[in-house]
Amino acid sequence: MSFLTVGHRGVMGVEPENTLRSFRRAERAGLDQVELDLHLSKDGALVVMHDATVDRTTDGSGQIRDLTLEEIRGLDAGLGERVPVFEEVLDAVTRPIQAEIKDVAAARAVARVLRERGETERVSVLSFHDEALAEVRALLPEARTVLVASRLGPQIVDRAQAVGARLVSLDLTRLSLDVVRHCQAAGIAVMAWTVNTAQDWALARAFGLDGAATDLPAEPAAA
Repeated sequence: MSFLTVGHRGVMGVEPENTLRSFRRAERAGLDQVELDLHLSKDGALVVMHDATVDRTTDGSGQIRDLTLEEIRGLDAGLGERVPVFEEVLDAVTRPIQAEIKDVAAARAVARVLRERGETERVSVLSFHDEALAEVRALLPEARTVLVASRLGPQIVDRAQAVGARLVSLDLTRLSLDVVRHCQAAGIAVMAWTVNTAQDWALARAFGLDGAATDLPAEPAAA
């Protein structure tokens, strides 16, 4: 695969994260894919938000799982943006999407939407939670899965293979050349998060990574 650039929560370095505005900006900037995060609302909607609460990224407060979609819709997610649901992002952008399951309970709903929409080719399902990826694969064997991890070691390959992942997304600050080579030797591509500075990009290239998630719409020039 060629080097993959992924807009982290859209381009959260310059736009309100996980909003349609941010995803569209990432697409206009020419990033290869856009990444988003998913939680289930109280009434079962796939809400696009990173945290388990709405406190940090909106003018509201409370756990997503305790709020209805209507309540979440009434919040300002920055610059007047509303919190989208997964289906709206599928409609809003044409780029491939990395959909990260933050709430394990969302796995079944994600698989259902991908099946109903016929989006298994365009959408990859990511998670730190092996059980979420395993459930998606059980429900939708053709789904593209990506294991996300911050704790690294040789076991990464076994975990990725167990959930059918051909790509892992790893913490750049904890990455080593040995881990990258171990994964790639097993046929598993490696991308890193979060790659923002010129130094980060230089390290990603030096490691021979297959891709990177970034908060910015363009790779900064080296000093």
